[in-house]
Amino acid sequence: MKKFLVALGVSLGLLLALANAPARADVLNEIKERGELKVCLEPAYMPFEITDKRGRIVGFDPDLAALMAEALGVKLVLSSTAWDGIIPALITSKCDLIMSGMTITKARAETIDFSAPYMVIGQTVLLRKDLESKVKSYKDLNKPKYKIASKLGTTGEIAAKKYLPKATYLSFETEAEGVMEVVNGKADAFIYDSPYNAVAIGQRGEGKLVFLDQPFTDEPLGWGVRKGNPEFIKWLNGFLAKVKQDGAYDKLYQKWFKSTDWLKDVQ
Repeated sequence: MKKFLVALGVSLGLLLALANAPARADVLNEIKERGELKVCLEPAYMPFEITDKRGRIVGFDPDLAALMAEALGVKLVLSSTAWDGIIPALITSKCDLIMSGMTITKARAETIDFSAPYMVIGQTVLLRKDLESKVKSYKDLNKPKYKIASKLGTTGEIAAKKYLPKATYLSFETEAEGVMEVVNGKADAFIYDSPYNAVAIGQRGEGKLVFLDQPFTDEPLGWGVRKGNPEFIKWLNGFLAKVKQDGAYDKLYQKWFKSTDWLKDVQ
């Protein structure tokens, strides 16, 4: 997902040292004894986690976390954490779990463990509407005459440069800036995660943009756990299987990814 490059900026040596510290009792037991499940997330990635008008952290991940805490019989504590500090926060036990739309990557897996993927997303294209008849696939944008945009330090940026090297690339600090560059006709396409683009076209680009919704990358998302907690990983994977089987996962997916009713509470 997004922010891949930012995570690499963290002091890897320090993280590895902390991650390889002598193992303590499995955190699953600590959570039950404490009576709290502490979850780190960055509420800036709709619809996974965002802040609503009342200042509450809401979204797909917080709702799943609430079900998780209920299954454990403990209180849920959500901790808003900046992305570049989220892995250090986990390793230093400020939380038990990262639930923040985090892509499972080899680099991150050297520092923390992951649950089984709870969703697979990919990069997609928001296209200027007047290009609809000329551009049918992301591949059609791989020409010098096209300007493509994404967010700095994200897997969107990596994908744009890797798969569309002949296009002119524009980098932006925020997703909204990149989308508006296309809406205003200063760029031809915005390359970004499929869930974000699906919401953004309804929020900012209706009638002005076209959503090429077929992802051209595969990015598994997982829940991050400190190394040395096999029982917690096992429990998380069992929980994920259960909510997918009993329909709870699908219900939340419909709420956050197939509907935009929640937008009125966050804008």
